[in-house]
Amino acid sequence: MRLDKFLKVSRLIKRRTVANTVSEMGRVFVNGNPAKPAKQLKAGDIIEIEYASKTEKYEILIVPEGNVSIQESSNLYRSIS
Repeated sequence: MRLDKFLKVSRLIKRRTVANTVSEMGRVFVNGNPAKPAKQLKAGDIIEIEYASKTEKYEILIVPEGNVSIQESSNLYRSIS
């Protein structure tokens, strides 16, 4: 699954266009490397998202095939920081 779609499906970022923009700005890292929106993700990858005042880090537990419900979205990752 693409990075921008995962960020939207997991509800880490509300809209896919925002996920695209943030990735293009170089504020999203996968396994320590800057990632473009089309980066393919797999279980076990570490995502870092830089916000204005903090950086959040998440480990991907499950990469879904399609959309998931709001209740299931928090099961796709776990917060590291």
